[in-house]
Amino acid sequence: MTQTAQTSPSPLSSPDAIAHAFAEIAREAGAAIMQVYAKGCDARIKDDRSPVTEADEVAEAIILRRLADVMPDVPVVAEECAAKGVIPDVGRRFILVDPLDGTKEFLNRNGEFTVNIALIEDGKPVAGCVFAPAVDTLYAGGDTAWRVRDGAEETISTRAYPVEGLTALCSRSHPDAKSEAFLAEYAIADRREAGSSLKFCRVAEGVADVYPRFGPTMEWDVAAGHAVLSAAGGQVLMPDGEDFLYGKAAAGFRNVAFVAWGQDAPRR
Repeated sequence: MTQTAQTSPSPLSSPDAIAHAFAEIAREAGAAIMQVYAKGCDARIKDDRSPVTEADEVAEAIILRRLADVMPDVPVVAEECAAKGVIPDVGRRFILVDPLDGTKEFLNRNGEFTVNIALIEDGKPVAGCVFAPAVDTLYAGGDTAWRVRDGAEETISTRAYPVEGLTALCSRSHPDAKSEAFLAEYAIADRREAGSSLKFCRVAEGVADVYPRFGPTMEWDVAAGHAVLSAAGGQVLMPDGEDFLYGKAAAGFRNVAFVAWGQDAPRR
């Protein structure tokens, strides 16, 4: 009797497995970033008036090379390539990369910068990782969400909203009046600042509840943190409550306003 050959599932067949793979890549890129951080570097100003450093470019080269090995058939939209006009055609499945989110934080040497990698499927982030190399803390999410800090891995989740009011996160480097006006409509008991995509992770690990952003962002700034937060039980919505989606190629991958919530959006 002829036996049918059994094929084993791909090691990257699940969102958690993909997030783990992204985490390994982010750690390698983060090590290269920290080498540049240790010696110091200058920034150049890109056409969009944002800064770029040697660390951004070295990290992106590592990430693109590694992604070509582990997910060779998935197109990658990466920040520094996009700045040079190198943008692949994307369909329902693609990867977003920000090799150094929080370049201003990097230059200010406050440690609040991250490596962001996320997989998008049908407009939504299904797996992603956020690695903060200066503090050796990694957040990842797929089917579940977890944090690795001081060598210990633990599952994370968002918290129920405190009865005394919400803890709101605000951008350290990019405050904007519309975000402040949005928060004014809710009972806010505490406010905290943070840089880069770590704001999503603070909500995901249950130390904050809401992060609005009405100022300009790009999809690669947001997708990895969105993936972690979704896996931890939170959500990222447009201010009107509609889903916040990715793949806006016609708009240059620019985002509209969004609000990251730890739970369902409360009544105003």
